[in-house]
Amino acid sequence: MAIGVGVAKVPDELGERVFDYFSDFLNLCKLPDGTLKYHEEIRDLGRPERSSAHIDWADVEQCNKDLAELIKIDYYRVSSYIVKAVRRFFEETCHGGELKKEILVDLANVPNLWPVRALKSEKIGLLGKISGQVVRTHPVHPELTAGTFRCMECNTVNRNVLQQYKFTLPTICRNPVCSNRTRFNLEIRNSRFVDFQKIRIQEVQSELPRGAIPRTVEVILRAECVDIVQPGDRVDVTGTLIVVPDVGQLAVPGARAESSARHKQGETTHLEGIRGLKALGVRDLTYRMAFLACHIEPTVQRAGAGGMIRYEDMTAEDLKKALLPGDLEKLSQMSEDPALYDKLIHSMFPTIHGNDEIKRGILLMLFGGVGKTTKEGTHLRGDINVCVVGDPSTAKSQFLRQVTDFVPRAVYTSGKASTAAGLTAAVVKDEESHEFVIEAGALMLADNGVCCIDEFDKMDYKDQVAIHEAMEQQTISITKAGVKATLNARTSILAAANPIGGRYDKSKSLRQNISLSAPIMSRFDLFFVLVDDCDERADYDVATRIVKLHRDQIDAEERSYTIRDVQQYISFARQFKPKMGAEAMRTLVRQYVRMRGFDSNAVTKSAWRITVRQLESMIRLSEAMARLHCNDKVTVRHVAEAARLIDKSIIRVEQPDIEMDENNENALMDGVEEDAIMEEAEAVRSIDPTAKRSTETLAPSSMKIPYERYQAIAEGIITYLRTEEEKTEAGGEGQNRMADVVNWYMGEFEKDIELESELIMKQRMITKIINRLINVDHVLVSVRSTDPEAPAEDGSADDENPLVFIHPNYVRESDA
Repeated sequence: MAIGVGVAKVPDELGERVFDYFSDFLNLCKLPDGTLKYHEEIRDLGRPERSSAHIDWADVEQCNKDLAELIKIDYYRVSSYIVKAVRRFFEETCHGGELKKEILVDLANVPNLWPVRALKSEKIGLLGKISGQVVRTHPVHPELTAGTFRCMECNTVNRNVLQQYKFTLPTICRNPVCSNRTRFNLEIRNSRFVDFQKIRIQEVQSELPRGAIPRTVEVILRAECVDIVQPGDRVDVTGTLIVVPDVGQLAVPGARAESSARHKQGETTHLEGIRGLKALGVRDLTYRMAFLACHIEPTVQRAGAGGMIRYEDMTAEDLKKALLPGDLEKLSQMSEDPALYDKLIHSMFPTIHGNDEIKRGILLMLFGGVGKTTKEGTHLRGDINVCVVGDPSTAKSQFLRQVTDFVPRAVYTSGKASTAAGLTAAVVKDEESHEFVIEAGALMLADNGVCCIDEFDKMDYKDQVAIHEAMEQQTISITKAGVKATLNARTSILAAANPIGGRYDKSKSLRQNISLSAPIMSRFDLFFVLVDDCDERADYDVATRIVKLHRDQIDAEERSYTIRDVQQYISFARQFKPKMGAEAMRTLVRQYVRMRGFDSNAVTKSAWRITVRQLESMIRLSEAMARLHCNDKVTVRHVAEAARLIDKSIIRVEQPDIEMDENNENALMDGVEEDAIMEEAEAVRSIDPTAKRSTETLAPSSMKIPYERYQAIAEGIITYLRTEEEKTEAGGEGQNRMADVVNWYMGEFEKDIELESELIMKQRMITKIINRLINVDHVLVSVRSTDPEAPAEDGSADDENPLVFIHPNYVRESDA
């Protein structure tokens, strides 16, 4: 008689006891109305699309604690008996006949959570749950679980040959007179298959020890668990740790020959694994650990015990599950707080002093706008991108770190340490199947969250180009190694960059201060500039805050709301989808026209050209403001705040001092000799040393005024000319010649001048400002006589004293 044929199976007493306990549990667990709780759930297994029975672990613990303990300490051993109990319940209670397909039991809400780093050999076979982030998914394949083989020599059928995570042939033919061990043919129609998918889970950033590399574990999904998660999702996986043969090592060509050669030379190798007799069906194996899942779901942590509520958009049902009793009243009170805007920013960044505008921009980024899809299928993004540019030691990285800690689904990366594939996605070859699969990058891992990129200006140009599509279209298109796919990257980007040379140069524009391309800059909704100026009051406040922070004396009273309250409120407010009202729409149009008008005026230069993207940024910020106040409608007040933030971030970039050009000097001052002015200035300095600075500043060789003062004088001149034009239109006589403007300015603003030299230099300065407004900024227009010999009304030549008017294309902020 052949070896192994006719040997009786040894019964598993533990398995049989679990089978009896679980059968009793299914028959005893009832609803309040007396019906069996899992009757409908198990009866649905007769439908073709159902293959898993969902069982709540809390019910198991409540009905039979001994059964729960047996399953927890030896799940892998007794799992087949649990399935057997479900099959018998289906046949006896549901009257559905025999289940010929492969079924599984899905155990949900298992409490014992293991860190990915704690998956060691002592956890093998136990029931537990791990939490992590999906970084790689494989295609779904059919897996052979129980094969039916036909002997090719005697035609005997060998049924229910269990597969050990690889294609496993029968050990020997069931026919006693046949000794065939290798020649079998698989009968597909009589075998049992189940959907199979392999994914890779990486431990989350919060569980990662400092300086450690994130650990990963492969998870095996079957039946209804397949194809419900994507790279970047944070999931909870319930199951057990198992040991599987490393088929990839077995399939490497020449590995065994190389191993034998090294062994002959006296060298040891780790590739040999366990060696046994080939005649008994034992091959050379290398084992590895994997996690066999029975239940998988997206992470929704309850807002209790310091846990963080999920940041991405929830459904109303998920939000109700995550909220504890009394939370809804708290959220309602927060939404009605008139000072909510300021309290939220102080609660989020209690350790960072000042920079309130940056805090407001980041807060609106977390609320986000409303994503839309047009009838033609065009996607309009709702996520807001923010870039912080500034000198070293201005807390740029601190903003990014606090956002990373605050937002559950946030990814922190550095520009110089990231490549294009690391930011978007990489196509890699699987070790076992040798198929090309997609591995998620930082932008995919931050889907529905925030991607914080530090040292953004240090990125290589080719890596910056790779995120163009992700920043505007919020997708990542890949065409590599035969893989063509479009992946989602619905994330907000918070970037920090240093200016060229390490210090922000106020004499240059923002575009000249940072090494970013124009397409990248246009994709940011908000730009904030941090300049490390010396200010005694600000320096004292910052130093006091830092010293208190090091002494752990930051008052808890400074934080109006706890971190949990703010996270809950953001998740709650993101449920609102505010609509644009008619009045808000008209205000948006007026604000956009005003910005475009500023863009065409040299007096109020913007950082770069204002385009339609800034209009869309204003719309997103307005919607974020409406969400912040839990409003279903965008109002004019929301639009005004959005326009103010864009003005602060884009238009109000500090301008260099204005240097007056000697070539624009008007002939009005030709009668004054520069040497005489300098001699008089020297005489004044010898008598009054305090007059040194003013006379030197007004000297022709260094006539330079701050940009803010130049803009204020220009606004005053424009107001005066507008008043004179209104007098002329009313039938009066307007005084709008150049000499009239100079006399008006000297009479209004320079009344306290006592020295003649200073008076002369002030007149020269105002004349140069008027000429610059005419010839350089094109804010004013001068009208001269066509007849050069015609005298003006005041007796001066018309070319020397022309009429001055406001340019018809000039738009002032107050006029918008």
